[in-house]
Amino acid sequence: MQRLITAVVLIPLVLVVIFLSPRLPLLLMGVVFAVSALALWEFLGLADAMGAKTPRAAVMICLAVLLLAIFRRPDLMAPFLGALALALFIVCAFRSPVNRVLADTAASVFGLIYIGLSMSSLYLLSTQDNGPSLLLFLFLVVWSGDIAALYIGRAFGRRRLAPTLSPNKTWEGSIASVAGSVAITGALLWVAQALTAHNVDALFYPGTVIHWLGLAALVNVGAQVGDLVESAIKRGAGVKDSGHLLPGHGGMLDRIDALLLAAPLLWYAQLAQQSF
Repeated sequence: MQRLITAVVLIPLVLVVIFLSPRLPLLLMGVVFAVSALALWEFLGLADAMGAKTPRAAVMICLAVLLLAIFRRPDLMAPFLGALALALFIVCAFRSPVNRVLADTAASVFGLIYIGLSMSSLYLLSTQDNGPSLLLFLFLVVWSGDIAALYIGRAFGRRRLAPTLSPNKTWEGSIASVAGSVAITGALLWVAQALTAHNVDALFYPGTVIHWLGLAALVNVGAQVGDLVESAIKRGAGVKDSGHLLPGHGGMLDRIDALLLAAPLLWYAQLAQQSF
């Protein structure tokens, strides 16, 4: 029930931000920063639980600088990230014991990439001509896959998918997750076509149906891998959840773990399509 109530509150807020993003890009970037900051703080806590002592304040400042740089000059994303990584290395070199400089730097820089860079993909997607449509596609693919995996996996799951990382996940649930994402994409394309037929251009998905169904399957697999790799981090830290911020969902990192691979994957797919 807690999980359901949290979803009922958060989903409408996400949808509002998605469709306001073209007119209020600062709103989307503010939400991206807030969510990223909460998730990164939890990640640094997990890293510290595994022996690192990360400079949390410095990492959070670097997150803000990175997202601001991407908002202002997305073409300079790589140079800014490199500069921030070197800055964190210098901070750790002067702050940490010499036997922990490398571990503290690695955890700090990886957190910046894993969460900051990945979450910035949401803003980059929103800047496309069909930005809101892409974001809606992304979230529906991730949400529907998660729901299908949860209920089908519980009811029919027998074969463990990755018992070392997540004992409750099954192959049956994983396959159902892909099917759920493909099904919701088919429904989304039908809704977009119906709206277009009535001269409503709220949703726009250029290309063939096969392209979008295949992309849904690809993004779903990325989301599932994102969930599993975050489970690996938590197991290494010896905890079940990254935090307790969201009732029924654990921490913020637990809630966005699938997006952290699914969103960049969709962004890179868009880049590849535009390049070729």
